[in-house]
Amino acid sequence: MQKFEKKQKTYEISGVKIGGQPGEIPTVLIGSIFYQGHKIVIDENRGIFDKEKAEELINRQDEFSDKTGNPCMLDVVGVTSEALEKYLDFVTGVTESPILMDGGVASNNIKGLDYAKEVGMLDRIVYNSLTPHYKEPEIKKIKEVGLESVILLTLNTRDFTVKGRITTAREFIKLVNSLGIPKPLIDTCVLDIPTLGQACQTIVKLKEEFGFPVGCGAHNAVSTWRGLLRKMGKQAVKPCLASSCVIPVAVGGDFVLYGPIEEAEVVFPAVAMTDAALGRLSAERGNRPDHSHPMYKIA
Repeated sequence: MQKFEKKQKTYEISGVKIGGQPGEIPTVLIGSIFYQGHKIVIDENRGIFDKEKAEELINRQDEFSDKTGNPCMLDVVGVTSEALEKYLDFVTGVTESPILMDGGVASNNIKGLDYAKEVGMLDRIVYNSLTPHYKEPEIKKIKEVGLESVILLTLNTRDFTVKGRITTAREFIKLVNSLGIPKPLIDTCVLDIPTLGQACQTIVKLKEEFGFPVGCGAHNAVSTWRGLLRKMGKQAVKPCLASSCVIPVAVGGDFVLYGPIEEAEVVFPAVAMTDAALGRLSAERGNRPDHSHPMYKIA
């Protein structure tokens, strides 16, 4: 595990710390809820869902966060603005975790920002996400409401290489600086197994160059693996998911979107073990983690 020469930025988003040198601050783990095909959703357009099951899943993620010391956030997905508002309202009553507002399209997220400001939850919201094909109304609304944290997805459709991702990130940094967004998070874009490697190398390069908190949606490497069940069998899915989430952590990633929130019990122990190992090395280098770190909690 390398130590980055560039001073590493750290943020606090609604009580959750993120960023820093590898091993210093525990990896933030982000589970998705109300995603397309989620069995607890009854009507995705109107935002009708099984509230009891949703609360159970959210509490389960919080429980594993407490057990391991890994902070958590919640990626709230809504295919309509009506559904998104209902989900946001519900989630803020169940957990204190920060919320990634994931409306899928700009129009949903714009209405979601208006709603978040209206009800006073804006300080808990992370915009998920700005892509290089962002719409101007998105930018205008983010600035208008004073949103502090945005995920920047380095999806360069003209250049899928590490270099292409870095080029996209540089352009994004110029944008957020001009907008005055104080807490940007960079997602290095995982689409499949090969791009997981590229995304992880981009994490290293961007932390070296900018020092911003960087991570990725590592689970995409597994969810898009067509031959996994056919060639490896059902028993291979969860170990592969855990492994995919550990890889970006091992190279210095600050956050991981691990996919369906149901997988919390698989991902949190694996990442906590990795953080504990890196935490000891961080302590040896003079940056001893505090006692909420997995290094002290999972033994």
